[in-house]
Amino acid sequence: MDGQHFSSRAGFVLAAIGSAVGLGSIWKFPYEVGENGGAAFLVFYVGGLVLVVVPLLLAEFVVGRRGGNDVVQCITAAAREDGRSPAWGLAGVLALSGGFLLTTYYAVIAGMTMDYAVRAAIVGFRGADTAQAQAAYDALVGDPLRLAAWQSAFLALTVAVVARGVARGIEAACMVLMPLLALCMAALVVYAAIAGDLVAAAGFLFAPRLEDFGARAALEALGLGFFSIGVGFGAMATYAAYTGRDVHLGAAAVTIIVGDTLVSVLAGLAVFPLVFAYGLDPASGTGLVFVTLPIAFGRLPGGDVVAAGFFFLLFVAALASTLSLVELVVAPLRRWTAWSRGRTAVVAGFAIWAGGIPTVLSFNVLREARPLAWVPTLAGMDVYGLVDGLTSNILLPLGGVLFAAVVGGGMPAARIAEALGCTPAAASRLQAILRWPVPAIILLLVVAGFVLP
Repeated sequence: MDGQHFSSRAGFVLAAIGSAVGLGSIWKFPYEVGENGGAAFLVFYVGGLVLVVVPLLLAEFVVGRRGGNDVVQCITAAAREDGRSPAWGLAGVLALSGGFLLTTYYAVIAGMTMDYAVRAAIVGFRGADTAQAQAAYDALVGDPLRLAAWQSAFLALTVAVVARGVARGIEAACMVLMPLLALCMAALVVYAAIAGDLVAAAGFLFAPRLEDFGARAALEALGLGFFSIGVGFGAMATYAAYTGRDVHLGAAAVTIIVGDTLVSVLAGLAVFPLVFAYGLDPASGTGLVFVTLPIAFGRLPGGDVVAAGFFFLLFVAALASTLSLVELVVAPLRRWTAWSRGRTAVVAGFAIWAGGIPTVLSFNVLREARPLAWVPTLAGMDVYGLVDGLTSNILLPLGGVLFAAVVGGGMPAARIAEALGCTPAAASRLQAILRWPVPAIILLLVVAGFVLP
């Protein structure tokens, strides 16, 4: 550790919101809400936040504040102090592994947002139809050198920020990036309200449609916040380790959750008015962002400027999120090697870059490769799908369960209360939630993901 800390509560909260707000918050949340019952989905989403996300976020905060170090050391130290085996540190190693794997493919997608931002600013999408938009996307993902170049550029920028430290690097960047993201988002919402079909978008997002809401939708609503915010990897514990005792972590947790949800809702109001105005498909994920939206931008007055702003917004969200994941890797690596922060950041960045090359190749050279074709449930997955599935469906849920066990299973309530600045009674209630409901819901989500159609 280098002794650096966040210099202010605002810096910590903005960095944590940046960690929570990623590409999934912008392109997945609005679509999931709209396709699965609107307001009915939102009710269960809020329930998931209360029952799963907030308790796990608080658990990470407790671990980070008590340990004041990287996630592996924090969990190990807490276990020893609470009279448990230091082997609990393996939970930190697992969380670290999940965060590392996530960053390897996340950087590839983030690099694609940079490519599209530059393309929008220089070439534009004027007059693009479905075939042209699909061809532009295929040209990008079909070129491994181009994909790797943008992946490299994104990681180089991320590493440059992390190498400057917590206060001068991560905090300083997020103090600029998050207000910039909010400004871009607000401008896009206003533009979409004027140029698009705001009424159709609002109906898609907020009208209660029980006919579209079933058991699968309810479970997705419960898990959406957990999977999109990424509690369970230890990034929030790492950030909490860098905060002073004057920061009230309970209030910060609420602010972070509200901020992430607000950005997600605004993203829907920025995107879907344009999609519905031109009768386009509001499909989720990369298809919406890299194929559908360029068609809409190409038909709008000043659409290329709007497109450049939108993809720049995605880049900002991805960068703010990735800073926490790279710091998650850098912190223990520094402790293990005693290298300088700059050297450690470069080594971590290179390892993440190398780990992402299989994802780059899965879009082109290894497009037809199915490494686990002999496993029926995994037969159709390419390399990217397997890494994403391992990270999202196994490592993240397992990490969440382990954080719940560390704090809810054997940590004295008085120490939880001290870390969070709450009463022992409130700490005991948090422990009760972490001990049973949280692991049960996570297990239910994992099983449902494999069983339900």
